[in-house]
Amino acid sequence: MANLIKKGYQEMNMLPKYLKKSIKEMTYLAKGSRGIIYTGIYKNKKVAIKTKSPESEAIGRLKNESEFLKLLNKHNIGPTLLNSGKEYIIYEFVEGEFLPEFLIKEKDKKKKKKILINILKQARKLDKLRINKLEFTRPLKHVLIKYPKVKILDFERCYYTESPKNVTQFCQFLINRKLMKKEIKILQQYKENQTEKNFKEIIKKIN
Repeated sequence: MANLIKKGYQEMNMLPKYLKKSIKEMTYLAKGSRGIIYTGIYKNKKVAIKTKSPESEAIGRLKNESEFLKLLNKHNIGPTLLNSGKEYIIYEFVEGEFLPEFLIKEKDKKKKKKILINILKQARKLDKLRINKLEFTRPLKHVLIKYPKVKILDFERCYYTESPKNVTQFCQFLINRKLMKKEIKILQQYKENQTEKNFKEIIKKIN
């Protein structure tokens, strides 16, 4: 971990000087395939600071994420973006537990159903915006829950498409977890015609 922290601090050198002076109590949090994440205090708020991992060969992922967050924050999706640059982003820290842990711990079926519908509605917004996120088939580390709030994370790989698959991908996750009835016909109808009517039919199948 010491090496990760050292490399992460090297990446922090990419931040403008005024930002480095403004971020207090920086602490290593996690490392992903494309980025290293730290927490800190910025403008009296706890924040997450994501910088490019030295090992990553991906180009422009953080800039891509910041551009999508600027848009998606207007639709109450994603963590609140506070600052960004070519190879860093700073957003409000999100408290909560990851979706799989929530589903295991929560015994109230009504609460679980409410959370799953919330996620589906955010996926629906992404579909309507013609944005594909990609991680909805395995949202293991991309959805944080602090009941009743839900925050979707990690938009580095988002892209525009005429055929977004956020709702159908998340439905596949639910079917695999036996949290949704296996109704291929309904999913196919939504895939071919992403109307509000077809989306409501999907909502009805949540267990």
